Amino acid sequence: MKGLFITFEGPDGSGKTTVTNRICDLLAEKGYDVIHTREPGGIVIAEQIRNVILDPKNTAMDPKTEALLYAASRRQHLVEKVLPAMKEGKIVICERFLDSSLAYQGFGRQLGFDEVLGINLFATDNVYPDLTIYLDVDEEVGLSRLKDRENKDRLDQESIDFHHRVSEGYRAVLERFKDRIRIVDASKPLDEVVNASLNEVLKLVDQRKTEG
Repeated sequence: MKGLFITFEGPDGSGKTTVTNRICDLLAEKGYDVIHTREPGGIVIAEQIRNVILDPKNTAMDPKTEALLYAASRRQHLVEKVLPAMKEGKIVICERFLDSSLAYQGFGRQLGFDEVLGINLFATDNVYPDLTIYLDVDEEVGLSRLKDRENKDRLDQESIDFHHRVSEGYRAVLERFKDRIRIVDASKPLDEVVNASLNEVLKLVDQRKTEG
């Protein structure tokens, strides 16, 4: 089977890390060669960029600088980790990818959907995920979970208006890329969220097996 690139998206507080950890464990138990990674980060260079982006002290960061740093981190992560793993036939499960930039920088920072998309397609050589699972949670629920975080990063500390714009951005993403995105209700109990997500992943795996 060819490698697969599967991303998990959703607003802050939607449970991406918890769900992806469980998904990777379940896939490994089924005998699949799976890699769990995240953005921004996943490799040394990208993690260093992540630290710059999310450092609460970097309040002077310009929105375009932020968008370009995300794209730079994404590029390095893709060529150093994601693409080589896929070439080896592995399933790559990644928390966040370009959809996050479209929502957070395109809408949250008001840089424009197509403008941010263009930056990222240049950075990734037009690579899109094979499948994206969107963990859908009510905006207020996500924000309430965010309040409980002990170490809030620079984006966590943004205004309510910023997070409202991010939610609007994700709605635009879901409409633009509905063919590759599957929506999972993340307000349900964790086991149900994990099972629903796993079912979508296995559907794609089975499809690829039949395709050879």
